[in-house]
Amino acid sequence: MPAIADRNSSPFKGMSAAKSCEVVGSNGCYTPQKRRLRSNSAAVNESPVSTPMKLKSPRRRLVSSPSSPANKIKEDLSGKPVKKFWNPRDVEQMRAVKEALHVSTAPSTVVCREDEQKKVLDFCKTCVKQEKAGSLYVCGCPGTGKSLSVEKVKQQVIDWATMEGLQPPEILAMNCTSLANTSGIFSKILSMNKSKKKITGSTSPLQHLQNLYSNKQAQLGSKMLLIIADELDYLITRDRAVLHDLFMLTTFPFSRCILIGIANSIDLADRFLPRLQSLNCKPMVVTFRAYSKDQILSILQERLLVLPCIVFHQQALELCARKVAAASGDMRKALSVCRSAVEILEAELRESASNLSLTSVEGEFISPQTVPALEIYPSQENSTVRIDHMALALSKTFRSPIVDTIQSLPQHQQIILCSAVKYFRGGKKDTTIGELNKSYIDICKSALIPAVGILEFSSMCRVLNDQGLFKLGQSRDDKFKRVTLKVDEADISFALQGIRLFRNCLQ
Repeated sequence: MPAIADRNSSPFKGMSAAKSCEVVGSNGCYTPQKRRLRSNSAAVNESPVSTPMKLKSPRRRLVSSPSSPANKIKEDLSGKPVKKFWNPRDVEQMRAVKEALHVSTAPSTVVCREDEQKKVLDFCKTCVKQEKAGSLYVCGCPGTGKSLSVEKVKQQVIDWATMEGLQPPEILAMNCTSLANTSGIFSKILSMNKSKKKITGSTSPLQHLQNLYSNKQAQLGSKMLLIIADELDYLITRDRAVLHDLFMLTTFPFSRCILIGIANSIDLADRFLPRLQSLNCKPMVVTFRAYSKDQILSILQERLLVLPCIVFHQQALELCARKVAAASGDMRKALSVCRSAVEILEAELRESASNLSLTSVEGEFISPQTVPALEIYPSQENSTVRIDHMALALSKTFRSPIVDTIQSLPQHQQIILCSAVKYFRGGKKDTTIGELNKSYIDICKSALIPAVGILEFSSMCRVLNDQGLFKLGQSRDDKFKRVTLKVDEADISFALQGIRLFRNCLQ
């Protein structure tokens, strides 16, 4: 019969003592110790055996993970502002985006026009420093930053003169289209000249200015006058007298005028001011060239820097810059297209929200708790302006008959055009209908669309030939007819970018 071990000699003696947790009080009596928390290091040291940690379920572990999406959003919201994605359903954010892209919103810095601004600024500095009159003509295509650059130079001249201890010039800035009549510009110039001599009824403002700038005593101690005349070509009259007399004011011996004229006509000085050239008083000319693709992209990115969120996909901005630069290089047009793309996204989300609400009311797919979550945390794909939004905005701005024709084609004919673009990207200029049919079948298979037979494919190629999109050669067998694209590949890509199937295929 096995011997029963004594209680005191049990190997679990230490554990029992630890479980009993009896301590001797100050009065010598044994009192049970209170249960301690696991975090208490003393209690841990007393217990030689630790209880196994209770494992969390996979869902709880995912939620409690510091790298989980939910916690990541909280960290971003509680920490420094991180450019993530915006919420187009937020009225304030939508207002800020539209304001940043508005033509009337002047940016803090004018990028891509540093050389032109320096020329205008150096001209003004020379005139102010030498107290000498002069004329400058700023020309260029519409939307190339002429007025904005001169506006920045105006403030720079005042700051420079103050810093150098010189007398800053007085400023007269006007848009000539606001004048009631073309000769009204002389009345405005005269009002800036503080003369004690009163104007008689027989003396016109122009004659008074000419007398004023011919008199040395009348101009002693007077400030230089910087005249900025925007839309200068509005002053062109039949006899060209007003425009000529305006520039002639800078040629008088005691003139204090610094004239800067702004207009779109590049050869205005040569066509309408021939006498100034004969008098060796032809104005200095600064030309603003049309913006390139890279410049338009830089300006758009500079404007969007003020926003704390990402509004556009990079590919969408590049598409806008490329199309506007190829069409006109007009920055105002690029801003208008971007605003239109934002409005297209806004309308799309408004329509999807109404559909979600309708589905939620019917109780079919989405519960009422899901709709607010979608509105508060829209996905990045749905909340940013994508390339299809930009393509639609560009098509509204630059309507092309070729683009309209391609967009109105049936789906299979569009697939044929898409396969042609993809096939000719390898450097080939033409191919046969049989080879093009193979590329067409590959696209249909990837899109899970049933392909048509070779006879119907040849018939559709003839339709594209009749519409001027293809050029088909002569052959007895349709398979061996040569196929050539008669339209630009960029027009096909642009027309089909709004459809996900073709967008993925053409990328």
